[in-house]
Amino acid sequence: MPTVSTTKMSSKGQVVIPEDIRKQLNLKEGSQFVVLGEKDVVILKNISPPSMDEFDELITKARKKAKAAGLKKSDIEDAILKVRGKM
Repeated sequence: MPTVSTTKMSSKGQVVIPEDIRKQLNLKEGSQFVVLGEKDVVILKNISPPSMDEFDELITKARKKAKAAGLKKSDIEDAILKVRGKM
């Protein structure tokens, strides 16, 4: 069952996540969140960078999909230059 608690926002817009929830979710100083707000709802989603193993797996999948799509390294380099306005 989810832990329910209350908190309030400071004059600087800061919100304290209650200690029991921080402990339950193993949140530490410096934890990063995606913040979604709609109408009267605010959702914080904890995010963390992928581990090196997860990152390697993502790169491997991306390379396979790029190869299957017929992309070449030069296509990627050209796209980067175009986005940067250097082409």
